[in-house]
Amino acid sequence: MATTTERRVARIRRSVKRAAHGRARLSVFRSSKHIYAQVIDDKAGRTLAAASSLEKAVREKLKTGADTAAAGEVGKLLAERAVAAGVTDVVFDRGRFLFHGRVKALAEGAREGGLKF
Repeated sequence: MATTTERRVARIRRSVKRAAHGRARLSVFRSSKHIYAQVIDDKAGRTLAAASSLEKAVREKLKTGADTAAAGEVGKLLAERAVAAGVTDVVFDRGRFLFHGRVKALAEGAREGGLKF
């Protein structure tokens, strides 16, 4: 039996994949200390670009990995890597997290970096 969180994640992912129409998926995971994001090609089953607040380039710029400033930097870095990999159109997968705070800051940073969603 799936937990409430697992059902919520599955429901959101199902609707995201349905709306994708062949676009890559920008998936976000937020922990209490860091934020992680990756651009995934679901058809091929591989990650095209990834970034997190654990990376040295991001850690040196910021005080902590658990605030909106860190999330914005991770979004910009991810967008830069995705554009370099040839991906500009994505569908945003917030997972089980509300589109608020750090998740929203990451999305805005990715948009600034050149991703469209």
